[in-house]
Amino acid sequence: MPHLIVEYSGNLEDRIAIGELCERLHAAILATGLFELGAIRVRALKSDHFAIADRLPENAFVDLNFRIGKGRTADEKKRTGEALFAAAGEVLAPLFQTPHFALSLEIREIDPDLSWKRNAIHPRLRGK
Repeated sequence: MPHLIVEYSGNLEDRIAIGELCERLHAAILATGLFELGAIRVRALKSDHFAIADRLPENAFVDLNFRIGKGRTADEKKRTGEALFAAAGEVLAPLFQTPHFALSLEIREIDPDLSWKRNAIHPRLRGK
């Protein structure tokens, strides 16, 4: 962990650079100093079917779901959330020029007793 899932409405496909958004969010996670490089995952999932607010076709959203393991203080989680929200806000700034866009972020802590992982990337990045 951490895993950041970027879900976005399909009508944004040609309006924003999803790859750039993922790169900026990855950099923001790494810059916190709280997460090991080999654990960071950022992925984007397009929602082809959606109904937003008053269902105008130009309504759009980006939802950030950040899943992390236990072990960070409330302040560390808050600073991380603020950094992610700021990074996303910079990339998505043009969308806020219209009254048809919503951005959201939630941080979820994963119960370690209910989470299984196997990562072959860690040894390579740790030089072992």
